Amino acid sequence: MDLVQDRVGEFRGEESGIWFLRPMGGGTEWTADPADVRPADPEQRIRAKTARANARSRGEVL
Repeated sequence: MDLVQDRVGEFRGEESGIWFLRPMGGGTEWTADPADVRPADPEQRIRAKTARANARSRGEVL
């Protein structure tokens, strides 16, 4: 959970102390300071997956 962006993301890697996250299920990566990231709780993960599925059903996400 990126607290600054208020987004749930999957950890993709680290470079020079910066973490790379991407939306659950795919999408464009973003960077985050590790100090601003914490594990998402189950409710946040479900909400993120549901939002992505809804967007995909509307044709907004491939």
